[in-house]
Amino acid sequence: MPLLGLGVYDMYQSEAEQATEWALEIGYRLIDTASMYENEVEIGNGIRQSGIDRKDIFLTTKVNNADQGYDKTLRAFDQSMKKLNAEYIDLYLVHWPMKPTRKDTWKALENLYESGQVRAIGVANYLLPFLDELDTYKTIVPTVNQVEFSPYLFQKELLEHCREQKILLQAYTPLIRGQRFGDIRLVNLAEKYEKTPAQIMLRWAIQHGISTIPKSSNLVRLKENFGIFDFEISQEDMIFMDSFNENLRIVDDPMELL
Repeated sequence: MPLLGLGVYDMYQSEAEQATEWALEIGYRLIDTASMYENEVEIGNGIRQSGIDRKDIFLTTKVNNADQGYDKTLRAFDQSMKKLNAEYIDLYLVHWPMKPTRKDTWKALENLYESGQVRAIGVANYLLPFLDELDTYKTIVPTVNQVEFSPYLFQKELLEHCREQKILLQAYTPLIRGQRFGDIRLVNLAEKYEKTPAQIMLRWAIQHGISTIPKSSNLVRLKENFGIFDFEISQEDMIFMDSFNENLRIVDDPMELL
């Protein structure tokens, strides 16, 4: 799975389709969608219209909260396959750890993996208590844990736990929707490396070994976000950025689902 991909939350119709095509043209090879986003049809269209061979694209989707449970998850997966018009899904995730259904939902994902319908399975928004609970009934270790993560929400303990368990951590909203682009510390680093604040934040995640899926449907920003592979942040500056943490969330706290 590529470390950098395109997130397509809150993109609809032609916007989602065009963003997918542009991203693939630029060089992105990871596209992350979800049933909840209601754009799987458009993402599938964008992938096919890009002319890029499907085997070279890593496609992720997720089971919606209302579709969780064993049988409902299996049906939801079939629906996602039809909407995406895909022969297979590279990664299928439990979108949120819904309390009444998360065990049955995970068992359905294991079934999908074992039957060969999906190439990898994982979870999203699983903080440590959810991973500990998952340990009590899983027979397959999740490949990915997709969570809100940024220098301003640096979940170090979760990152270390996932590394120990060989679970790849993946960051959504890695740019926190631009809310800290004006932070003078970040601005100074951007000037030092002759990059933008967004590029510094994304490079920080990549150097931590965290996959990251910034969302944009703007061609200029898509190119900007992809331009992070021609420089490296020093170890000293990485440690400095780790200190930016302020537990800043812009999405709901999964702990409220416990």
